[in-house]
Amino acid sequence: MPRSKKGKRGSGKPGSLRQEVLQLQLSAKASLSTKGVKNGIKGESGASDDELTSDVLSHYSSASETASVVDEGTGGEPVDEQTAQEETEDKLKQCIDNLMDKSAKTRLAALESLRQAFCSKVLYEFLSERRLTVSDCLERSLKKGGGEEQAAAATVFTLLCIQLGGGDEAEVGFNMLRPLLSNILIDSGASLAARQSCARALGMCCYVSAGDDGEDLIKSLALLESVFTSSYPNREGVLPTPKPGTPGLHAAALQAWALLVTLCPASRLLVLLDLHLPKLEACLQSSDVHFRIAVGETIALLVELGRDVDEEFEVDNSDSLCDCLKGLATDGNKHRAKNDRRKQRSIFREVLHYIENDDFTEEKIRFGVESVYIDGWMRRRIYDAFKEILESGVRHHLQFNPLLRDIFGLGPPLILDANIRTNKISRFEKHLFNSAAFKARTKQRSKVRDKRADVM
Repeated sequence: MPRSKKGKRGSGKPGSLRQEVLQLQLSAKASLSTKGVKNGIKGESGASDDELTSDVLSHYSSASETASVVDEGTGGEPVDEQTAQEETEDKLKQCIDNLMDKSAKTRLAALESLRQAFCSKVLYEFLSERRLTVSDCLERSLKKGGGEEQAAAATVFTLLCIQLGGGDEAEVGFNMLRPLLSNILIDSGASLAARQSCARALGMCCYVSAGDDGEDLIKSLALLESVFTSSYPNREGVLPTPKPGTPGLHAAALQAWALLVTLCPASRLLVLLDLHLPKLEACLQSSDVHFRIAVGETIALLVELGRDVDEEFEVDNSDSLCDCLKGLATDGNKHRAKNDRRKQRSIFREVLHYIENDDFTEEKIRFGVESVYIDGWMRRRIYDAFKEILESGVRHHLQFNPLLRDIFGLGPPLILDANIRTNKISRFEKHLFNSAAFKARTKQRSKVRDKRADVM
């Protein structure tokens, strides 16, 4: 497995940043030692400069070793992991109790707290004992809550399935809540935010929890299709005028559908390619930039899957498709936001490059001492789906969640020594290093200014 490269530290030579750090530390230590009397003994140590330098070097080299054991905010006392774990579990229990509160505001706050906890930690043991209780509370929120509460409950349920690891426990929960997610998704009177969240939940929960018979997969695919095909052109080839908010919903449904397509067998996949590729090409002319990008990425994914099944697979009317992609990759319409134009051009350059040359720009995701490689559109769709729901916690789950490690072929979680887990320096040393860097830059610029003055 690829190992992360460590940057080289300063060599300690005169004039280097490391030497500046050592000098500042020596100055700080000397100034502290000459202030007043401590415990009846004069503050001067009488130690030589060499001894002080050795002491500083020892402290500097051991900073990363102690960072994982000592909490800076506790005044140097060892952290009691067991106590911290118990406090976390007590807070989670209170949040679960608050899900049954009469106040909608309290329930929303509890859902948000659970969402943050589920994103940032792996809590399988804690949740496996309470999965039915949590599922019942989420079911109540989906049935009786408002649009904001329904959206939050669908997101927390998705995280619950990821936490449970996609086994029988997650499958039971998915079968229990799938009808509710489906009803909200197809309900035109429901909140768009809730429908969008349910589309993502349906795709992800089915992906990690669907049974071996494939029935849940077929039903979920059909349901998601019924949503985003509303953006398909009519018989005359004209795209419908989107209602406010619907492009975001259709994009979420399309991305969830694309995630599930990666599970389809070859026979089913070929049928989907024939049915959807021509319609998706027409949707590249949509007026919504986010829906266009979702369509472009889905086209690239479908082409990749088609080539995996048949090496001689070719897109019908590939010339017109490439012409359309070239136009989007060089789009410079001023009436669109600058960031939207930049993102669209970047994505469609990649899609066009893949369609024409069968080449994908590999991406490396680092976490801890490991890395995962995104080397194709299928792998990117899977990673993006988890990143969207786990947000910044996706790297933590790649490191410790057996489900994600299995999906990305990483094997069991690594058990590392505490000294290896962290390679950090303290805030004080960061401050000293920055001060030394600033001082070195000032000296260098002063020399340049002096030379310029001499010339003038």
